[in-house]
Amino acid sequence: MKAIVTVVVALMLLASCVVVNPPTRVARGAGWYTVKQSDTLYSIAWRYGLDYHQLAQWNQIDISTPIHPGQRLRLVRPANQAVVVAPEEREGGTESSSAGASNLSSEPEVRDPNRWIWPTAGKPINTFLASRLDRRGIDIAGKLGQPVRAVADGKVVYSGNGLAGYGNLIIIKHSEKYLSAYAYCRKRLVQEGAAVKAGNIVAEMGRWDNMAKLHFEIRRNGKPVDPMKYLPDQ
Repeated sequence: MKAIVTVVVALMLLASCVVVNPPTRVARGAGWYTVKQSDTLYSIAWRYGLDYHQLAQWNQIDISTPIHPGQRLRLVRPANQAVVVAPEEREGGTESSSAGASNLSSEPEVRDPNRWIWPTAGKPINTFLASRLDRRGIDIAGKLGQPVRAVADGKVVYSGNGLAGYGNLIIIKHSEKYLSAYAYCRKRLVQEGAAVKAGNIVAEMGRWDNMAKLHFEIRRNGKPVDPMKYLPDQ
């Protein structure tokens, strides 16, 4: 009996010395996104209404760093990470509470457009409404195949058809604040990384809901804004 008690005590002492590590957190579930073949940092931010600066900061990557299929990206701010400051706030003299927030991108900052042009010929057939996914921009009626043009100087940061509800889509970065998008295209004529000037043809108008039209959007710091406040009078 004494021998059994001795063995039990020894086992208890051994168990008390074992360190049990907490389970490793797996990047799965709500708040995470799996990168697909045609995705870019900009298209993912666009899909979820985020500022691409925030998306890069939350995932501790540089804006110019390529992302890869299968990679998991965080879509919400980590609890222990400071809030990224919008570009215009930094320009106005407010410094970020995060020491590295202003160094996310190795690309030089581009000045905001001081002139915008219409992306295609035609009249808007609806109005902007941020609360509606299909009206976070304007639809412009026209003819199938007519030219779609860049509304300002910039760089193509997405050219593909991987965003549901947009068809063939082009996204152009005009500055650290502004992006524009051209959806429902029949044909995309520019590739990602291409530099464009205002008026350059980037696509051909396509058809959506049995009607030839272009869906056009502008995002400011990741948020949709009314394009009619930026485009000149027709």
